[in-house]
Amino acid sequence: MAANINEVRNTVLAIANKNNYGYISPSDFNLYAKQAQMDMFEDYFYQYNNWVNKQNARISGTGYADILKSLVEVIEQFSITNFLTQTLANTYALPADYYFIDKLFYYPQILSTGTNTTVTAFKLTDSAATFSNLTAPYTPPVGSIIVNTTTSTECFVTNVDSPTVLSISGNIMNINDNYVIYNNENIKEVERVSQNKIFYLTSSPLTAPSAQFPAYVLEGNTVTVYPSVIGPNVGSSVFSQWTGTSIKCQYIRYPLSPQWTFVKLAGGEPIFNNTAASFQDFELPDSDEPALIAKICQYVGIEIREADVYQFGTQELNEETQTTT
Repeated sequence: MAANINEVRNTVLAIANKNNYGYISPSDFNLYAKQAQMDMFEDYFYQYNNWVNKQNARISGTGYADILKSLVEVIEQFSITNFLTQTLANTYALPADYYFIDKLFYYPQILSTGTNTTVTAFKLTDSAATFSNLTAPYTPPVGSIIVNTTTSTECFVTNVDSPTVLSISGNIMNINDNYVIYNNENIKEVERVSQNKIFYLTSSPLTAPSAQFPAYVLEGNTVTVYPSVIGPNVGSSVFSQWTGTSIKCQYIRYPLSPQWTFVKLAGGEPIFNNTAASFQDFELPDSDEPALIAKICQYVGIEIREADVYQFGTQELNEETQTTT
């Protein structure tokens, strides 16, 4: 369960009121909330690396496995896997929301391409296709990867129903959407190398990246894949040129910016409205609420520790209970 942005804001305002601090506008709160979430998001990676280093050095305690597991569970919710958009022959644009690249994969064999001509749930229908379901193994084989190149979504082949119809694992095909079907075998992981190293690697045929051992260089918001002339041919494993959907990236995305949205009554305070189109809750777990509150208070100018947030919450609850009774 994610940290509740309205609960966080209410607590921050209560602490600010107790400290005789001025009014915190919704826009200011959203800026502080974004920065607080980003700080804690980055801290998860620092903690993860720290515990892994302790584990490797054999200096971690008996409970390190549970700590690592909880850290990984949070980090994995930000993990995305998508095919990259080709911008030049062997250059691909990274998604705008990428934080860092985990792995890059190369899909060397296209089995089929075409256009979806009829909309049926969990089906791909191409009136011009020549799929084969007469004898096993079917073409394309069950498990082959289908990429909707119009919407950048993907799923798997679950059955070959007829020469023009495939059953698929996801309901991703709309009318006139284009698709590519990849063989899910012989997928290559692309090794990351530095710009300095790629110069020396490509200087010799003995060390140059190849179809079997491709490499990439990160250059700003793009990746350049080497060698520059390999890629899949339709229905073949022969390499000739890169295609627009042959590189798949597994990456960690940035968290979405939290947005406390509201409606404002005439002459009144803003009222929380979580039905607004721009509303966005925190993406960190609810166990991080005290830390988020503490960080936002620090940005506001109120020095408070996470432990004090717990104490403040308990005190407020006790005062509320006494008032009620």
